[in-house]
Amino acid sequence: MLRLLVPAILPFLLLSCAPKSTPAKAMEIAYRYTQMEWQPESRHIRHGNDSRGIRVDTPDTTLIHHGERGGWWVPGRPAKGMPYKWGGFDTPESFIKGLADGRKAGDVATKWKRRNGDAVVSQESVGIDCSGFVSRCWLLPRAYSTRELPSICAPLQSWDELRAGDILLKDGHVILFERWNTGRTEIIGYEAGPKPLWRVNPCGILKSRLILEGYHPWRYRYMQED
Repeated sequence: MLRLLVPAILPFLLLSCAPKSTPAKAMEIAYRYTQMEWQPESRHIRHGNDSRGIRVDTPDTTLIHHGERGGWWVPGRPAKGMPYKWGGFDTPESFIKGLADGRKAGDVATKWKRRNGDAVVSQESVGIDCSGFVSRCWLLPRAYSTRELPSICAPLQSWDELRAGDILLKDGHVILFERWNTGRTEIIGYEAGPKPLWRVNPCGILKSRLILEGYHPWRYRYMQED
């Protein structure tokens, strides 16, 4: 019986021992991801397979995604903001170190990657994805996927309950909430990705659009008050 209980309670023990985030701390971390500066080089580009045979497409301006040109960073020009990486969980410090070690800058999401999940996360790229970004802002000990986030969150009964540090979650994507606009018709927040930006960005998105796309509001159960 004990062997059955331990795996079930282990995630909660890890969370209880982890540093506790506050709404202000979450916003501070999110903002830092948007402001970090780095110097892209040609060696940070990859549009092909890594050494394990995993397809990698960095979001530089040579990216062709679904037949369309995309991406944003250019070798030789200073860049700002951390690139999106499928399965990424980097801090600004580990991202910069990874670049110095010759790793690739980001890896965009594709249907193939979504079908295969963790099995197609390249270890030869650095960056962060949407749920990894929220996990970092909440000071979690590891990255929690969009499928796992509900296990450590409580659903909000109303969108009016949203406060800084909460999330808007749908199947496959998550957005960190900061505040409402004046008319409470648009949320202001942060997200990692998606197309065509492929980086951590501040965002303003209409509530009506979010509802139409299937987002729901949630709150991290272990968030502390400021």
